[in-house]
Amino acid sequence: MKISIILAHPNKESFNHAIAIVVVEELEKNGHTVSFHDLYEENFDPLLPSEEIPIDVSLPPEIEKHCKEISEAEGIIIVHRNWWGQPPAILKGWVDRIFRPGVAYEFSEGDKGEGVPNGLLQAKTAIVFNTSNTESERESKVFGDPLETIWKNCIFNLCGVTNVYRKMFNIIVTSSEEQRKTWLQEVRSVIKKYFVN
Repeated sequence: MKISIILAHPNKESFNHAIAIVVVEELEKNGHTVSFHDLYEENFDPLLPSEEIPIDVSLPPEIEKHCKEISEAEGIIIVHRNWWGQPPAILKGWVDRIFRPGVAYEFSEGDKGEGVPNGLLQAKTAIVFNTSNTESERESKVFGDPLETIWKNCIFNLCGVTNVYRKMFNIIVTSSEEQRKTWLQEVRSVIKKYFVN
């Protein structure tokens, strides 16, 4: 399977990077074709210029590459920290520029954008790994788990991805090395479960 992996964390020593490394290792070990992007390492420009908005424009080569990869992906994995209940700005900008009309979704003929789009992504499974310093109960009861809503309902489901799994690892700041090793084993198990070759 072709799997697209997107990492969004500025610190190379972060647990997010450790997750991404394990994800790539596990997928490659099981014979999958991996497209991996560390958005900070690549200095991805998250700003969507107005000239990119029309559906039929010529895109910059790096954006065209990302669009091609995401449209051909049979699975998508996103790794990022919970920042104020949202993805980091660089990742939100990646979604803005890559999950575009004609690539990730389209509207029915005659629909001007007021309806529900038809999803175009061929990936049927998406996994989102998050890290946080907020307890799960507080995240759910006080904040309503906004990342679940964003990724599952507002992005992937609207773009045709029907199977979305999200896992939050917390609390990172006080976690032990042993706890992190256990979490990374859980990452391996999730990858094996959802992406069988």
